[in-house]
Amino acid sequence: MSNAELATSYAALILADDGVDITAEKLQTLIAAAKVADVEPIWTSLFAKALEGKDVKDLLLNVGSGGGAPAAGGAAAGGAAAASEDAPVEEKEEEKEESDDDMGFGLFD
Repeated sequence: MSNAELATSYAALILADDGVDITAEKLQTLIAAAKVADVEPIWTSLFAKALEGKDVKDLLLNVGSGGGAPAAGGAAAGGAAAASEDAPVEEKEEEKEESDDDMGFGLFD
């Protein structure tokens, strides 16, 4: 990772920690205040667009959570859990894998 990427990442983390909206201008201001040289404005623009409307703290907390969907908030998760308890649970039948025994021959026959 280059110094420009690191500086922009750290600036974004600082803004997120302070609860400030992450914009390219604010990122560039922090980078300039830290006296990091040679950070092209494209990096601040990319980071600002990538993090626009996202909660960076939630992103950091859910890094290794797996799954494709972001974690729901506490109230939403509680409501979803209550709704799922009332609904009947449908179980999927697992498909059985075909084996050589089903075809009538084996590997060494």
